[in-house]
Amino acid sequence: LRQHAKRYRKMLTGFEEKARDVLMQHQFPGNVRELDHVVERAVLMTQGQQLKANDLGLTSGVSDTPRLEDMSLEEVEAFLIKKALSRFDGNARKAAEALGLSRSAFYRRLQQYGL
Repeated sequence: LRQHAKRYRKMLTGFEEKARDVLMQHQFPGNVRELDHVVERAVLMTQGQQLKANDLGLTSGVSDTPRLEDMSLEEVEAFLIKKALSRFDGNARKAAEALGLSRSAFYRRLQQYGL
């Protein structure tokens, strides 16, 4: 968590209790690498100082949120871009900054994924 928070310049204090419970209950078939990707995604998506269960992208039941482990890399990237745009009310500059992308790289990805 600290490593990703530092990389994306986020001031995070940890996980909410429900988020810890979700992490502990998830099987992580991809082992440590999958856990690392889930935490990185959560760091990018969180708006608070603590990671919440819904920031993790893991589901314990039926949900509209796609399961991260069932998505290809391209689908994950497109999903994150959509979430960032939604989070910043369509402001591409802020979304690109939150994702750690230059604006030109961000716009290339928008075009690549037809967003």
